[in-house]
Amino acid sequence: MKYPNEQAPGAPVRRGIPEHGRIPKYYAVKAEIDRLVEQLREGDPLPTERDLAERYEVARETLRQAIRELVLEGKLRRQGRGTVVAGPKLEQPLSLASYTEGVRRQGRTPGRNLVTLDRFPCPDALAAETGLTRGEPVWHMERVLLADDERVGLESTYVAVARVPELDAGFDPDSSFYAYLHSQDIGFGDADERIETVLATPREALLIGTPPALPMLLIHRVSRDTEGRPLERVRTLYRGDRFSFTTHLRG
Repeated sequence: MKYPNEQAPGAPVRRGIPEHGRIPKYYAVKAEIDRLVEQLREGDPLPTERDLAERYEVARETLRQAIRELVLEGKLRRQGRGTVVAGPKLEQPLSLASYTEGVRRQGRTPGRNLVTLDRFPCPDALAAETGLTRGEPVWHMERVLLADDERVGLESTYVAVARVPELDAGFDPDSSFYAYLHSQDIGFGDADERIETVLATPREALLIGTPPALPMLLIHRVSRDTEGRPLERVRTLYRGDRFSFTTHLRG
C-alpha cells in the first residue's frame, strides 16, 4: 500500500515537513542519510563526512548537525573516529518484570557492574516517599546496566536492611535483584512508577560512558510486597538512544 506523502503508519507526519513546505537544509540532509541507513546493516560504517557533504552538496557543519540528530535518536553511533549504523533499540516493558528478563527476551545478554553497596540510616525524604521508618538502616546499591557488555544505564536501589540483611554477602551484584528477592520468599505486590526525560550529571555520564548532552530516560519506582509493605525504591537512568518502553493498556 502506498501512503500519501510517503506517510507510513506511526511515522512522523509528512516526515517532519512543515505545512508551508520549507524545511531547514540540515533536516533535508538528515532525511537523505536516514534513507541511506535503512539500506545498511548494523555496524556498517557511514561514508566519511567529506564524501557525504559532497554527495548532498552541503557544508560540513550542516552535515554534522544532521548526523548528530541521528546519533541522538539512536540510529547511528560513534565508533572510534567514524560513525556506524546502530542496532535496534532495546524494548523494556513497563511492568514488574526485571531488567534481566526484558533484555534476555530480545536475545541480548544482560549484566551489571557494581559501583557501590553501602548502608546508612533512612533519611526523611526516602522515608516519606516509601513508607520506611526514618532512621532505620537501608541498603543503597548502585550498578551500571549492561547489554552484551555495552553500558546502557545506571540503576540505584534502596531497600531496608531488615528485608535483606545478607545482601552484602549473599547476593551476586551481576545478577537480578528481583530473582534474589524471590529466593528470599519476598514477592512483589504493586508499584508506583514515574518516567521523565533528563540529562545525566557529569558523574552519571562518565559511569554510563555517554556525552552529558545525551538525553536519558529516568524511571522512578517505589515497590511494595504482596502485603502492601514498603519493599524498594529504584531510580534508573536509561540511555535515550538505546531504549524504548512498551506497555499493554486495557479499557
